[in-house]
Amino acid sequence: MPDAATLEPLEPTPKPRKVLVTGAAGRIGSYFAEHAPDRFDLRLMVRGDERDLDRLKAWGEVVEADLSDLKRLKQACAGIDTVVHMAGDPDASAEWESLHATNIVGTYNVFVAAKAAGCRRVIYASAIHAVSGYPAGVQVKPDEPVNPGDLYGVSKCFGEALARYMAEQEGVSAICLRIGAFQPLEHAQGEDLANLDAFVSHRDLHGLIVRSIDDERLKFAIFHGLSDNAFKRLDISNAKELVGYAPVDDFAHENPRLAPLELDETVITHSAVTDGAPSGLRADLG
Repeated sequence: MPDAATLEPLEPTPKPRKVLVTGAAGRIGSYFAEHAPDRFDLRLMVRGDERDLDRLKAWGEVVEADLSDLKRLKQACAGIDTVVHMAGDPDASAEWESLHATNIVGTYNVFVAAKAAGCRRVIYASAIHAVSGYPAGVQVKPDEPVNPGDLYGVSKCFGEALARYMAEQEGVSAICLRIGAFQPLEHAQGEDLANLDAFVSHRDLHGLIVRSIDDERLKFAIFHGLSDNAFKRLDISNAKELVGYAPVDDFAHENPRLAPLELDETVITHSAVTDGAPSGLRADLG
């Protein structure tokens, strides 16, 4: 078994499972919340200052909490089976002060709160940036060392390390999802090919999150959250093997300029790379 996963059967839990979603007003959190009420009993955590919060109330119990407030986070985690931790600074060019407060301290607080409340599992929203420092010609496997391409990626590496510690040493199962470019399917049909090898459709990532919650065998795992693209920056085979991840979308097949080429991933694993946003470190260099 690769180092990116540790198997240890967990105690079965009652269904529907009660799931806390942090960052429930964000792009990924809100999509999951909208499409999961029939499967899970949802508690949706928000800061309280986001726009259009009323729509969340149709999908689950809405609670307000800040990532800096450990006491409030413990209350939010009470009675929860699985925490889907999506909250944090999602800006790839974010500077250290913001990353430290939300992606470092905030993530620590969420894991501690989950442990204190007796939660079974935390699904941690990592990102492709945790390994974006690898050369463009390398398809990254889940069990290879982290290699962040910016400070944002560094913050995600911290979260992955904390997740493994909590799983292996503190008894809180954790699954890290290195999420790629989360976009609607229409994005793959446009002229912009920048996310050719990092694209993940809304429904594919949703499916991976659901399967990560439902799994009852994994103590810890790192999965790559990409669609089944002909060009893949990250390898997704262990998610298929371990939790039955079954992505249905492919950027190349959706794009009118690429679909006629009938690309075969056995011939071309991936290519295409963009420079992306500058690391937040630049702001501190003066």
